Amino acid sequence: MTESSALDPEDRKIVTLARSARARNGVPEGAAVRDSTGRTYVAGTVELASLKLSALRTAVAMAVASGAESLEAAAVVTGADGIGPEDLEAVRDLGGAGTPVLLAGPDGEVRLTLPA
Repeated sequence: MTESSALDPEDRKIVTLARSARARNGVPEGAAVRDSTGRTYVAGTVELASLKLSALRTAVAMAVASGAESLEAAAVVTGADGIGPEDLEAVRDLGGAGTPVLLAGPDGEVRLTLPA
């Protein structure tokens, strides 16, 4: 478990961006990822009749579509208790095993840091 007060400023930034995406779009989850060059990609849950993606998989897809070659970290803000294996796998595909994934509640407090 990681306390938000102990977070690196760059990790705090992606949690804040994920929280903002969730609130702004009124979706169940917000996510942000940081690539190896420091660029960030922010997304919310996608729920269309023909396409359903978690916020984290959407953020990873945005990073890939923008030319990111690796990830340094990811953050998810959600009311859920965990992160699905498909989401962790998407982060692992781009960032490699061990890429930190921060799980925060709607209040922005990080409850857990998981390796991808």
